[in-house]
Amino acid sequence: MADQLTRWFATLSRRWRLLLLFAFGAVAALGQAPFSLVIPSFLGFVAVFAMYPALSSSRQAFGAGFVFGTGYFAASLHWIVEPFLVDLARHGWMAPFALVFLSCGLALLWATAFALSRRISVQRWALVPMLAGAELVRAYLFTGFPWAMPSYALVNGIAGQGASWIGPHGMNLVLLATACALADWRVRKPIALIGVVLVVLSAWPLSQPHPSDGQGRIVRLVQPNAPQHQKWDPDYMRIFFDRALRSTRSGLALPDLIVWPETSVPTSLDRSTNTRAAIAEAARGVPVVIGINRYDGLRAYNSAVVLDGEGAIGDVYDKHHLVPFGEYVPFGNLLSRFGIHGLAAREGGGYSAGPGPRLIDVGVLGHVLPLICYEAVFPQDMRVDGARPDVLMQITNDAWFGRFSGPYQHLVQARMRAIEQGLPMVRAANTGVSAVIDPRGRVVASLDLNTEGFLDAALPEPMAITVYGQTGDWPIIAIVLATLGLLFRVRRSESN
Repeated sequence: MADQLTRWFATLSRRWRLLLLFAFGAVAALGQAPFSLVIPSFLGFVAVFAMYPALSSSRQAFGAGFVFGTGYFAASLHWIVEPFLVDLARHGWMAPFALVFLSCGLALLWATAFALSRRISVQRWALVPMLAGAELVRAYLFTGFPWAMPSYALVNGIAGQGASWIGPHGMNLVLLATACALADWRVRKPIALIGVVLVVLSAWPLSQPHPSDGQGRIVRLVQPNAPQHQKWDPDYMRIFFDRALRSTRSGLALPDLIVWPETSVPTSLDRSTNTRAAIAEAARGVPVVIGINRYDGLRAYNSAVVLDGEGAIGDVYDKHHLVPFGEYVPFGNLLSRFGIHGLAAREGGGYSAGPGPRLIDVGVLGHVLPLICYEAVFPQDMRVDGARPDVLMQITNDAWFGRFSGPYQHLVQARMRAIEQGLPMVRAANTGVSAVIDPRGRVVASLDLNTEGFLDAALPEPMAITVYGQTGDWPIIAIVLATLGLLFRVRRSESN
């Protein structure tokens, strides 16, 4: 079947080839939330591996990879238009350009992988480490953007637990090798059979967590549900703050910790004396983690702050992995030297980055690793020098991401971080989805998207430290580089 597809693809006109490649990429993206269709996702990758031998040159392979990648990223990252629609009159015109530039820009990495692999070999197996390497580059280059990695399609199945051993990039390698094996089944039937088993395990759902799996320590997640276009409107700010206070004081039983979302406090930390007193009164002596802006001179920080039972400031964490062009403009400080002001973090234009990931003490729940919004996207940021955290904690404002795919994809990435580290995750999101996640990535309890309220849930027990939690990405980087080195060496030997 794969050989027939290869021959058929070779007979098509250039226009039909490009349309099919774009469609293959879009189908491969169906593994991403909210669709989470792992079988179609595999089929999209199998199809592109099947047609790979029909590419007659590196130039043709570059074009094929670019169109396939554009289809994949356009389908999976279409939520990127949502931030530009918050203020439609001012920024709406930019929305289509954002989607085109982002999907095409990321597709260039896949196109380069296709071209280099075709330069090495006409055999489709050369594409596996190249494409996995391209995803590694995407995760680190220019501060990284590893959103919608292919391996996230595996989070709901048994196979997704492999991330605790080899991480998301290792699972990318496994997924791509499986798709390649299925495309090459006539030549390597035993390997293809292993691929079939892996696909079945990818689609086989995990058992649901048992309610008694918690430790008895209760965390309360507050979800005020402030739409982004109203969040900083003076006419609505008090309404959303009162919602959060109401959720904080609700219930007869007191939790052990209360968590508010990112920037959910409508004042800065240096002007928050009365605000903190109101939060402490509502919390009735329970410590609260709040998301709030703070200032140090002209510098602004996106912070998570621990308040004790009296509302006094305890630990403070400043977000360190900022969103380029969203929270700061690259080279803004440099540009200010040439008289171009307003973009420099040190002069108050945008956020400044904190010193890096670290643990904060939240009382009886122990030490948590705080992640503010975008930081949960990066598996490489989960490791901290020193003691292992007891809990991962994400506070986020997903109102920027719309109501369809963005918030659910962000939740999937939080679930993958829990699997990788073998740790529970608590996630407080302004508009949702707020959730408590166990160390296997299963959602123990959650609040629906775009609803106001709070969630009390028992914190699941952490697991033993995972292999990936100890090694990070280095083993997979070494495997990819070694494989590519071997392929280049074989290519050189053949050319001699």
